[in-house]
Amino acid sequence: MFEPHRIVEEFSPSEHAVIYPGDCLNLLRVIPDNSIQLVVTSPPYNLGKEYEKKLDLDSYLAQQALVIQEVVRTLKPQGSICWQVGNYVNNGAIIPLDTVLYPIFNHLGLQMRNRIIWHFEHGLHCSNRFSGRYETIVWFTKTKDYVFNLDPVRVPQKYPGKKHFKGPKAGQYSSNPLGKNPGDLWIIPNVKSNHVEKTEHPCQFPVELVERLVLSMSNEGDWVLDPFLGTGTSIIAALKHSRRGAGAELHPDYIELARTRVQQEIAGTLRTRPMGRPVYDPNEAGNKLTAAPWHNPTYQAQPRLLEVAEGDEEYKTHEDR
Repeated sequence: MFEPHRIVEEFSPSEHAVIYPGDCLNLLRVIPDNSIQLVVTSPPYNLGKEYEKKLDLDSYLAQQALVIQEVVRTLKPQGSICWQVGNYVNNGAIIPLDTVLYPIFNHLGLQMRNRIIWHFEHGLHCSNRFSGRYETIVWFTKTKDYVFNLDPVRVPQKYPGKKHFKGPKAGQYSSNPLGKNPGDLWIIPNVKSNHVEKTEHPCQFPVELVERLVLSMSNEGDWVLDPFLGTGTSIIAALKHSRRGAGAELHPDYIELARTRVQQEIAGTLRTRPMGRPVYDPNEAGNKLTAAPWHNPTYQAQPRLLEVAEGDEEYKTHEDR
């Protein structure tokens, strides 16, 4: 396992961590052909966030096509591309971005291996449609001979004690002792206010989501590239598992955040949510907020924000007690 000692701004095959402060196309143009093992990114969704300029859909797709074309050029024959996207919203109507981006990848000769659903339980609440609680990761490969390591990303078996009930293996355990294939529906918390990884970025990637991609689609020493780096999560996931990471970011505040977080990862001080930790279950944890007050026969009215319900000492401030 290597320990990277510095963060640089210019790509070089001998480096370990590259944060390019500028347009990703400028970074991509200096990366040699067939040199990147894994591209994993979450590009802007064209929603008009502070880090993007909202374009009409055709212009957005044309912009994405330029980046994807360069990314494919840099990809090794055994490499993979994972493009994580949500929905483009136009006058209240949603357009799933993976469906309109698919023809770009297909035109470049890439083959889709999975459409992974990333499910999370917290987000904005909608009033005119069901609230969105998933996004997609479309996984493409350049050839049929691609890297895929299943064992490092196996998850616990649901029934590890299950046995074969007939045939030559009857009575033997049927489950793989290393765990099962995680499937294409991944339940991983998104980075919201109380998440240990939260920064000021409004749409931050959780590290464990990228870790699963890094471990399964690359090997130690390989390059992982993120053309829309944000706060550096893809490089962090790469370095955690002895890969090399490179990415580009335009927003000055996010460039500084990425540098800080990557440097903390290098120093071993960055706090991240561990891979495989069970999703928090408030009922199992005994969280009192799971009890609906209107089911209580003594309930009269819902307290206003910061107002303490009569007799409820738990929510009083120190000054009130």
